[in-house]
Amino acid sequence: MRDVAVVGVGMTEFGEMWSQSLRTIWAEAALAALADAGVKKVDLITIGSMSPGLFVGQEHLASLLADELGMAGTAASRVESACASGGLALRTGFAEVASGLSDTVLVTGVEKMNDVDGADATYALGTAADQEWEGFHGITFPGLYAMLARAHMERYGTTVEQLAAVSVKNHANGLLNPHAQYRMKLTVESALQSTMVADPLRLMDCSPVTDGAAALVLTTVEHAKELSGDRPIVKITGSGLATDTITLANRDDLTELKAVRKAADRAYAMAGRKAEDLDVVEVHDCFTIAEIMATEAIGLFEPGKGAKAAEDGLTAIGGKIPVNTSGGLKSKGHPVGATGVAQVAEITTQLRGEAGERQVAGAKVGLAQNMGGSGG
Repeated sequence: MRDVAVVGVGMTEFGEMWSQSLRTIWAEAALAALADAGVKKVDLITIGSMSPGLFVGQEHLASLLADELGMAGTAASRVESACASGGLALRTGFAEVASGLSDTVLVTGVEKMNDVDGADATYALGTAADQEWEGFHGITFPGLYAMLARAHMERYGTTVEQLAAVSVKNHANGLLNPHAQYRMKLTVESALQSTMVADPLRLMDCSPVTDGAAALVLTTVEHAKELSGDRPIVKITGSGLATDTITLANRDDLTELKAVRKAADRAYAMAGRKAEDLDVVEVHDCFTIAEIMATEAIGLFEPGKGAKAAEDGLTAIGGKIPVNTSGGLKSKGHPVGATGVAQVAEITTQLRGEAGERQVAGAKVGLAQNMGGSGG
């Protein structure tokens, strides 16, 4: 396998983009990544997108978006794995460069979620759950994650105040991110006073509905040395992928994200690293309990210790291991197909030392964790 580097990063602002279309926000992010990399041509374009057909009535994105970028004729493919679509688009691009099938790949993610009303958005997102055994009976993702939260509380004594601490921390980080959808200060008290969505999860425990796009340019480390100038070369040393049953009723343990643990173990093994080597981490905090469970699954904390770690400031910028310096899905936003790509954009920015006020001092090793549905 060839060594692979990230040489370009591009993102739109995340939020409600009423005056733009899916194709225009995608092109904005793609052009920004190409400009950042200093390249004009690529061998392949990968596109992470969960449900463009349901959100904007558009499928067949690969052909459409390559043409939008003025690259008709370039190889392109869409990748779908629910909220992990962006992460899978990255893995696809990484495999292409590492294997030698492509020398330079444009990895992208996009979702335009606000062109439908709330009920239709809820339905579209719900297709990432088990439709026959969960969706048919009326459960939505806040309800599914509420069950995970309740199980975690019953076993480990996790509190609603600790859930709120995750949200407070991520909004504090989002204040420092110009791309973030919700740049606002939050307190534990105000989070606990927000509307109940699915007990014990309140509105401030939930990520928003978001429009946005993100992009990366991948190439070989050898080519990266020619392009990078004075910038540090950000190398992808490990990638892990795993699955679990979608249906919560079929899981042995609702307090563990088994697919996340397996994927992390595989990434660490490939990279020759362990959790203790990490300086900065982005995890999939679609709900506050998801961040807590993800930090445990990737080995930052022992099972049941993630909530207390957040409460004690261990995951804040300046803490033991900063988590979601971008603001996470909670503050930055969650355009589902773009999320995994945006996470790696943040890690790359941190490892380059270009994150400004939210920069983690001396960051050399980072990890991004992206998952679909309730951890399937």
